Amino acid sequence: MKHHIPRYSCSRAWMDNGGPHCIGFGGLRVDDAVEDALLGVVGPGAIAAATAAAREAGERRDQVRDALSRDLEAARHAADRAFRQYDAADPANRLVAGELEARWNRALAHAAEIEGKIAMQDAATPAPVADPASLGALASNLKTVWNAPTTDARLKKRVVRTLIHEVMADIDDAASEIVLIVHWVGGVHSEIRLPKRRRGQRNSTSANIIQAVRRLVLIASDDLIAGLLNRNGLKTGNGNRWTRERVTSMRSNYRIPVFKPAEDGIEPWLNLSNAAKLLKIAPRRSGSPPKPPRSKPSIRYRTARGSCSRLADNSCSSIYRRTSATESKIPHGITSRSEKSLLFNNIDRWVF
Repeated sequence: MKHHIPRYSCSRAWMDNGGPHCIGFGGLRVDDAVEDALLGVVGPGAIAAATAAAREAGERRDQVRDALSRDLEAARHAADRAFRQYDAADPANRLVAGELEARWNRALAHAAEIEGKIAMQDAATPAPVADPASLGALASNLKTVWNAPTTDARLKKRVVRTLIHEVMADIDDAASEIVLIVHWVGGVHSEIRLPKRRRGQRNSTSANIIQAVRRLVLIASDDLIAGLLNRNGLKTGNGNRWTRERVTSMRSNYRIPVFKPAEDGIEPWLNLSNAAKLLKIAPRRSGSPPKPPRSKPSIRYRTARGSCSRLADNSCSSIYRRTSATESKIPHGITSRSEKSLLFNNIDRWVF
């Protein structure tokens, strides 16, 4: 473990002879792969397992409640019997009457104790299990539930130990891949192949964000790009918010040209607000763009820099937009991946 990042390595040569480690690789991507395989096994039976577990828990609670009810009935019967014996005793015989009264008090205390246990059992009864539709929605989003910070790590470790017996790891130098053989408890084996990670690959910027920045530099500066990325919930490779400096560094790293205003004042690309301002119309945030007024029929033609609408009074609107409706938009929902708990260190063994 270095800088809170797990790493798997074979240290037998170093322990025996002081030699170098024969196999070594980072554990983050390996843990992700094993986790995906685990959820793939658990997912199909998640609804049935949850329903069966809830039913078994309910049956156990009912059994405990029935046992306490029988104990209470027996205790009340014993208390009633002790009272009848005390009531039938001769008051003049104080020694016998005192002993029978003590028995009666002990029987009443035992009955009261059982009544308290029943009250605690009823108070601890959990809420009824959700309907099958809710369980189905929960099972379809099992990965989110697994990665939620509120999910108990001890429970996840129990699941891992229950399903996985061991994981055998090796390096395929010819294919530059990490080979994992997962031995499941039931006797089935699964092979997982992962490409070996290059330095910095884990925290590199998403390819979708790079593609979005390549398009945004046509209409926006680095400050505006950082704001757009933050408003869409996009993060850097390290999970940080975007700033002008980070956008500039990312452009320099991927050789993306900087936004430069057109020298003639006619921008090749305009955003919605500037286009509406140029046309002197109100911008619309959704739906299709407004059509030009009927009083000024337009002729659309292609230029080397885009598409231009020439109005009847020979004034060009100079609006350039994407010519393909199938071009992808700015991706949404790209978030950085948080650190994972070391769930897989408690597998019986890793064999290298």
